[in-house]
Amino acid sequence: MRFLMPFLLKLLPSKPVFAHCDIPCGIYDPHTAQLASQTVLKMVQKMKALPKDDIHSLIRMVSVKEDHAELCKREILILWTDYFKSEHLEKFPDLHELVWKACKLCSDNKRAVDEVKAQELVEAVDKIADIFNETSRL
Repeated sequence: MRFLMPFLLKLLPSKPVFAHCDIPCGIYDPHTAQLASQTVLKMVQKMKALPKDDIHSLIRMVSVKEDHAELCKREILILWTDYFKSEHLEKFPDLHELVWKACKLCSDNKRAVDEVKAQELVEAVDKIADIFNETSRL
């Protein structure tokens, strides 16, 4: 059986699956999304200040910016789908729109180098964090 199982697993199609948690652990925090949004803004600022011929730094900064925009989106969606409940929506009726806007800003920041959009992302994530902090005290 010890040799049969690895052989069978090689025959079956599979791919890695990632998830925050299937058990409601209650461990949620917007800090990662906030840090990621601030990183996006910082990379945009640094990219704008780069000399035109520093292509290697530019490539690294673009990669960091896009990775952190994706991380930010993932963390916001974890809060949205796993933490926020209908009672939170009753107290904060604009929460759905705010989360949608923040996720769209994550995508915008992956596509472009726009300091205004990066700042808007930081502000949107900070608003979500404020709502999170208020609801976590309930």
